[in-house]
Amino acid sequence: MAQTLFDKVWNKHVLTGNEGEPQLLYIDLHLIHEVTSPQAFEGLRLQKRQLRRPDLTFATLDHNVPTIDIFNIRDEIANKQITTLQKNAKDFGVHIFDMGSDEQGIVHMVGPETGLTQPGKTIVCGDSHTATHGAFGAIAFGIGTSEVEHVFATQTLWQTKPKNLKIEVSGKLQPGVYAKDIILHLINQHGVDFGTGYALEFTGETIQLLSMEGRMTICNMAIEGGAKYGIIQPDETTFEYIKGRPYAQNFNQSIGEWQKLYSDEDAHFDKVITLDVTNLEPQVTWGTNPEMGVNFSSPFPEIQNINDERAYNYMGLKPGQKAEDIDLGYVFLGSCTNARLSDLIEASHIVKGKKVHPKITAIVVPGSRTVKKEAESLGLDKVFKEAGFEWREPGCSMCLGMNPDQVPEGVHCASTSNRNFEGRQGKGARTHLVSPAMAAAAAINGKFVDVRKVVV
Repeated sequence: MAQTLFDKVWNKHVLTGNEGEPQLLYIDLHLIHEVTSPQAFEGLRLQKRQLRRPDLTFATLDHNVPTIDIFNIRDEIANKQITTLQKNAKDFGVHIFDMGSDEQGIVHMVGPETGLTQPGKTIVCGDSHTATHGAFGAIAFGIGTSEVEHVFATQTLWQTKPKNLKIEVSGKLQPGVYAKDIILHLINQHGVDFGTGYALEFTGETIQLLSMEGRMTICNMAIEGGAKYGIIQPDETTFEYIKGRPYAQNFNQSIGEWQKLYSDEDAHFDKVITLDVTNLEPQVTWGTNPEMGVNFSSPFPEIQNINDERAYNYMGLKPGQKAEDIDLGYVFLGSCTNARLSDLIEASHIVKGKKVHPKITAIVVPGSRTVKKEAESLGLDKVFKEAGFEWREPGCSMCLGMNPDQVPEGVHCASTSNRNFEGRQGKGARTHLVSPAMAAAAAINGKFVDVRKVVV
């Protein structure tokens, strides 16, 4: 019987249970961080249980870490969460990519960079953007704290299989248009709930031509379209990315199985969406969820409901305005969506030899120490600093208001992150989601500009 890529991976991991009902899945990789793991570890202690598979559990520190002086953690709760994870990792035999270590970084970047993330795996983490790892042909999804404890204790998880939704993307992207624009446009066109109940498989010639970094950006934001999972067929691009990474010593033995991971030609999808990106423009969000976005050249829409009205009031904007009318004050280059080396290289091309606009505070936060070191070896840190950007230590940073990096109240921020909810980047912060190139160009010009006219 013909199967989708998602079906193939899912069915290989079912231990018991009937389709259409909750099924018990075996979990190949459990990634943890300091925010959603403390209660789960405490649950094990209270029940006097050990970790079932410490060898399949890996920890990093990301949400709370400061990005200026990483060892100077002034917030008591943040410090408690970090020291608790360090203690738990030691007590339960979990490998931790600790503060200042070579591999430490945002959890969704550490997995791919170390080679832990591989095709055909089931991967979980107490964070919704775990869907990122689906770019490798893995089933990867975020779980709650009680589920974290269940995986700790059993290395399994009860889940109900979702329906399959194919998103076929065709056409050649214009210079200045990127993977981030593809996923933002899909969410703008189809809403923040179009993927609810589905696993999204991104296919088509456009996806095949994307780098692994671009594919990760798209799967990362599948959750913003309401889906729990995003997945992409592994191919030579995937294999080349994985080869030689520290935890990919099984490469030669595994590649044959990885090459079988694709949707059969006559596989059934419950729903299909097509998108031609030939004329796709850079995207900018104007409101308070990722659905509230426009093409760069388009005016902000008329108010349709109370949610639109509330969003306009919060953002201090009006229907009919355009992206170039937004009074920007901050630019953030970072997050698990767009803080990879290719993102920083693309942004550096735009800022090289120029200066950040006087009214803009601009920061660059590499998503991991691996990226930071690679960027510095290429001299990117000098390019950004000479332009007037702050060059920071790795972490989640200004993506969310859980650490010292926050946007001041009422200030508009061009952000390469994944969420523009009220207060996401700090109390009263006004977030506009864009690609790294759009953010970089905004930092130089002091406002949003059409980056297609900048990138040559």
